[in-house]
Amino acid sequence: MIILGFESSCDETGVALVCTERGVLAHTLHTQVAMHAAYGGVVPELASRDHVRRIIGLTRSALTQASLELSDVDAVAYTAGPGLAGALLVGAGVAQSIAWSLDKPAFGIHHLEGHLLSPRLADPKPEFPFVALLVSGGHTQLMLVKGVGDYEMLGETLDDAAGEAFDKTAKLMGLGYPGGPALARLAESGEPDRFDLPRPLLNRGGLDFSFSGLKTAVMQRVKGLGGLDAMPDKDKADLAAATQAAIVDVLVAKSLLALRQTKARRLVVAGGVGANQRLRSRLLAETSQRRLEVFFPPVALCTDNGAMIAYAAAERVNAGLLHAHGPSDLFDIKPRWPLDDIQARPGVPGESVGVV
Repeated sequence: MIILGFESSCDETGVALVCTERGVLAHTLHTQVAMHAAYGGVVPELASRDHVRRIIGLTRSALTQASLELSDVDAVAYTAGPGLAGALLVGAGVAQSIAWSLDKPAFGIHHLEGHLLSPRLADPKPEFPFVALLVSGGHTQLMLVKGVGDYEMLGETLDDAAGEAFDKTAKLMGLGYPGGPALARLAESGEPDRFDLPRPLLNRGGLDFSFSGLKTAVMQRVKGLGGLDAMPDKDKADLAAATQAAIVDVLVAKSLLALRQTKARRLVVAGGVGANQRLRSRLLAETSQRRLEVFFPPVALCTDNGAMIAYAAAERVNAGLLHAHGPSDLFDIKPRWPLDDIQARPGVPGESVGVV
């Protein structure tokens, strides 16, 4: 079965083709980072309009890349939520229109489930069950993933997510938007131990996260060093390295605690922050030392993309959890959509809660 997948929840337009037997056949992506940089963050209306401009061209490119025709597609999947309402409508509208024209099923997929399952696109892919660390711009969560559609929340952020902590501290340091990758690059030349920054909730037990206090601590450090304009490059690099180290320390410690508490042997890392090299190297070292396994999606698939949406649909099809609705669901998107809503109904083949 060949599934055409669309992702348009925020500031990336992603289109991909995934086969339920062969995996990813094509993957095309356009990021709006340059457009939003002038505003210091995502402007929803501009994001929606850019999705409209890009999505058809990316669809044609994906079909060409896979050497397929639109008529070869067996089903269409799209991000139904959570995300920006206008942006979601673009992907949903195009996906449902294509499905209608082909008389094929259309599946609305939860954005976070796409991230959760995306490491299974790697080779080797993690088998169930596993603990998932989901770290993206707006989410930091630990989950026990027992199977497709079977997720248990273990802990989540109480305020800022890890990605927000990267971006907000980078903005304090004048690094622009998006700040996370820029801060990580600057940190490469810094000394992480020079500044003592807090590791929120690290010593209180439990699996919840909090990063807002870290942002405040960085702000105080910048002021204490005479302000951003007075700081030499060395101070900026050291502070960036200390910030990254604090975030990574918390993520690693909480992930290892989750593995201990659940007795799981596998850790899966998903979301944009999963591309951070310090996080990857630390988790690889810590899990290897404990004879545990850690899995990451390919770096190109860490950020939002259509492949993860098509793949999540493929996983649900293979698990017997998807059923198609008709064109009446054209604009049935869910900007606020708790992941708990997509848990599979036990004993009801072919159905699952929350799938559009």
